[in-house]
Amino acid sequence: MAAALAHDPAFRHGRFVDTDAGRVHLTDSAPGDDDRPCIVFTPDGPNVVAHYQHLVALLAPHFRVVCFDMPGFGFSLPAANYTHSLDQGARVVLAVLDQLQIGRATLAFSCANGLYAIRAAQLAPTRIASLMLTQTPALAAMQAWAYRMIPRPLRVPVAGQLITWLARRKLAQLWYRSALPANTDAGAFQETARRSFDAGGCFCLAGVVQGLLREASLASLPNVPCTLIWGDLDRSHRDTSPESLRDCLPRAEIVQFGDCGHFPDLEQPERYARQIVAHMEKFPAHGVAS
Repeated sequence: MAAALAHDPAFRHGRFVDTDAGRVHLTDSAPGDDDRPCIVFTPDGPNVVAHYQHLVALLAPHFRVVCFDMPGFGFSLPAANYTHSLDQGARVVLAVLDQLQIGRATLAFSCANGLYAIRAAQLAPTRIASLMLTQTPALAAMQAWAYRMIPRPLRVPVAGQLITWLARRKLAQLWYRSALPANTDAGAFQETARRSFDAGGCFCLAGVVQGLLREASLASLPNVPCTLIWGDLDRSHRDTSPESLRDCLPRAEIVQFGDCGHFPDLEQPERYARQIVAHMEKFPAHGVAS
């Protein structure tokens, strides 16, 4: 896999850090730079770090931007004991911050990954300056989405993992079709995902779904600042209310992108970048670099 990555320009800037959940693949726009505020992204699979190159380039002049694949996605191979629980996912986030010596950061996570971000803020409130979430509802709403959208065989332990691995390319293709607006050309998304799979990339959809369905609750964080970006044309979430997130994050400000689907940060990166700059100015970790 490493050899394949080395010869693929989309992945050549990647590096790996070790965590208890496995080796995590990431990019860091300004390693060791403690002077500028830090934003940390996690792609929502089958998207991978390479999908974020343009958005990282837009934000890098102002922020230290880290983007990493959660274990089980992209090139972050999960450890055998990793079950995608909220606690495990949150501890991966904190381990990445530790490995990169980042004291405090804003987490810009999407969909199910946003729940790991919320849990990380609960476990280490001094480390998480704010949350910039995308397409993340409350835990109960996310579980309802999983029962509605994920075929039952994928929700069955072991069988689901095997099916996902064997059918990962087809599942990714179907997912983009459901997640993006009907008039959006998914070709660029699919091509980058295909190159990831060709180089050994993961798409542990069954694992993350099963992990979240095992969770009973997620406590409220009344004081954590949060902006939620919501794509109104996400057909997979047509029956999901973004307002549900306020059950957990009562301070959440919801900004709707009426022309976007499941990936507003990637579908409209320039507009999203303006939103995140505004968020960072409103809730600064320690200011915005000029």
